[in-house]
Amino acid sequence: MTAPFSSIETFRATLAAAPNTDSAAMAGAEARNGQLTKPPGALGRLEDLAIWYAGWRGTDRPVIKSPQVVIFAGNHGVCARGVSAFPAEVTVQMVANFEHGGAAINQLAKEFGAKMDVVALELDRPTADFTSQPAMSEAELVTALQAGWNAVDPEADLLVTGEMGIGNTTSAAAIGAALLGGDPADWTGRGTGVDDAGLQRKTEVVAEGLALHADQLSDPLQVLRCLGGRELAGMAGAIAAARAHKIPVILDGFICSAAALVLAKTQSGALDHAVAGHQSAEGAHANLLAGLGKEPLLQLGLRLGEGSGGALAIGVLKGAIACHSGMATFAEAGVSDG
Repeated sequence: MTAPFSSIETFRATLAAAPNTDSAAMAGAEARNGQLTKPPGALGRLEDLAIWYAGWRGTDRPVIKSPQVVIFAGNHGVCARGVSAFPAEVTVQMVANFEHGGAAINQLAKEFGAKMDVVALELDRPTADFTSQPAMSEAELVTALQAGWNAVDPEADLLVTGEMGIGNTTSAAAIGAALLGGDPADWTGRGTGVDDAGLQRKTEVVAEGLALHADQLSDPLQVLRCLGGRELAGMAGAIAAARAHKIPVILDGFICSAAALVLAKTQSGALDHAVAGHQSAEGAHANLLAGLGKEPLLQLGLRLGEGSGGALAIGVLKGAIACHSGMATFAEAGVSDG
């Protein structure tokens, strides 16, 4: 399905018109959950996950057969400020690694039965350095949002979005600070492993970006345009498309959560179809999750990106759905329910 928007304002309208969960399917799933051969609440959060998933898929007994992982890649002009321990060429090199099946995310996607797609967004043309001008023009932002939207397979029944982009923890930190407030130092971390001097530069860069674009920070989509990157916009577009198709989403780490925060701040309830896959080792990710009101499924000290934490959480959600839809009810099993 081609993206149904061609401007920032029509994207905003698309978010506002997104469908909601199927309350009848949720009620049916809740009723089924109450009849399964287990004590009430014995599967803990897995029960809530199954009911949530059922509501978005429109059936009280769902299955997960076609997960999709989409990795968006983009380059950042702000890298010229020395905010990363790696050069921008690594983005291109890692995209080749994804395409040849050699990255961690390839192994995780394969293990959990997910189709994986890689969308490289104009890697030869980095965004502008956001300390001197907006990272993207409105047209560039819309193009990236459209690429994200169009990357989602309407036949998928679960979506994980990941990213690759040297310098993108700087963009994510700036977005977090712009949308949730606080000192830039609260939002910047070591990312790919910058030293103390690099961390100081990164913090200063975020502060400069916030100051330069102060008059735009009241609009989350303008925050994304001024401080973000093409891969963050791609993830935002994909998460929005998933909602339109009623495909549940597992959010990945710090970068993905920053992209998702833009949607949440643009339209109330825009992430009702999403759960947080994990809390990463990037310190400010906890701040983003708190801002999103999402409790992570996993906390394993991951800080790789690539959608790796989100992909790993596919296994948790698959387990929840397998129990919910595959277990016998007390009546079917001939077990007394008390």
